Amino acid sequence: KKKELLGKFYRDGVTDAIEPTIVNDHDFPSSSDGKVTPHGIYDVRKNEASVHLNTSCDTSEFACESIELWWREQGQVDYNNVGDLLMLCDGGGSNSASSYLFKEDLQALSNRLNLRIRIAHYPSYCSKYNPIEHRVFPHITRACKGVPLESVEMAKHYIEKTETTKGLKVVVRIIDKVFETGRKYATDFKKNMAIQFDKFLPKWNYVAMPCTC
Repeated sequence: KKKELLGKFYRDGVTDAIEPTIVNDHDFPSSSDGKVTPHGIYDVRKNEASVHLNTSCDTSEFACESIELWWREQGQVDYNNVGDLLMLCDGGGSNSASSYLFKEDLQALSNRLNLRIRIAHYPSYCSKYNPIEHRVFPHITRACKGVPLESVEMAKHYIEKTETTKGLKVVVRIIDKVFETGRKYATDFKKNMAIQFDKFLPKWNYVAMPCTC
């Protein structure tokens, strides 16, 4: 999901209030109090979403730490006997299918959790078929309509109000960490990685195997 500027900026929608809220009509980054970057994980079986907010940058490290936080706080409680995770990911962004930095961070995550993590990327221009895109994000957008997001805590407050008639539950956590940009994967990673690529569409489908290397 896209980044949002923090501050008194106009957001489409109507809210009930005693007095009008004065906001800027243009989203100039120079007038903002920073930005909030969300990373979402949707459990299709339980109809539950975890949204992790960060005010730093959208990086592969952030994506992997978001997965780890979900697993440690929720996943291993709900699925404590499993040894495999299946993650449906978009083809670009911080978890890009062509990024070996994401694969390196994913490999490290697999090692830390001692889990096989299978990644199935949606090809370019197909992310709209990802369940999180039509079962979670539109409802989050609706929950935040008309509300200027002046802080990451305010964003958390309104995203937690997300609900649907089918019982969607959204848990929101803040990852208070600065993620480094411009990182490069290790020069020997491609040679030594324990990533197993599928024979069918290997660019989009692969498994990170836990190892002690």
